[in-house]
Amino acid sequence: MLKVEDLCYEYESGFQLKNINLEVKGGESIGIIGENGSGKTTLVKNLIGLLRLNSGRILLDGKDTSTMSVAEIARSIGFVFQNPDNQIFASSVKEEVSFGPQNLKIDNIEEKVTNVLKTTDLFKYKDSHPFNLSGGEKQRLALASILVMNPKILILDEPTSGLDLKNARKLIEIVKKLQKEGRTLIVISHDMELISDLCDRVVLMKSGEIIADGAIKKIFDDHDLLEKTRLDLPEIAKLSKILGFGVVFSPEELYRKWRASHD
Repeated sequence: MLKVEDLCYEYESGFQLKNINLEVKGGESIGIIGENGSGKTTLVKNLIGLLRLNSGRILLDGKDTSTMSVAEIARSIGFVFQNPDNQIFASSVKEEVSFGPQNLKIDNIEEKVTNVLKTTDLFKYKDSHPFNLSGGEKQRLALASILVMNPKILILDEPTSGLDLKNARKLIEIVKKLQKEGRTLIVISHDMELISDLCDRVVLMKSGEIIADGAIKKIFDDHDLLEKTRLDLPEIAKLSKILGFGVVFSPEELYRKWRASHD
């Protein structure tokens, strides 16, 4: 679905993405992780066309994105910003969600807007001003404004940052439902519990390079890699490793392994 070949990009400040190679298959859930300044957001901005690479190429369904406008890319790749205030601009919730499909001249806008507002539990606020919403509601609105265009790939940048537990769980429930429907998901986050909850595969970045790419449990079980990148595992994974059960992400799985070791 998405293929990155030898991507290089350099800011005037001198920071570079160097020889990035990445493949994303339909239906995958991938976490892009790494320290601040490792290049995660820069990579994603190249994927969605907000930045244009210096060399290499990005193929979206086999088509070189250098020949595509940002609007064309947005039909296939939806990006939800970390701060919803950077994305929201309309005077009502319904107008906000309607803007994208109107701009792309998508059919059946009214029906699609209604459906996505119900999916994100925002229909009751359809006539409200977006800035009267809570932080969690704004984040769901930002998500709704992307989902209504039905992108094949959904990219979330720190989706639960700043949210209380209730709103974070609500957002995660929506995202998990999208995963069950087969949506391809890319999550950028420093929250390893969120990454372990949503992603099967992680891409680990450091200093503008991908230094590891693979199954999440394999990456999280590599002690040297974790030390090198200062990644902090979820508490349940730390405990399971101390107990000698490898990387485990749920209390239920840890309990099963513990019971099996005592039978």
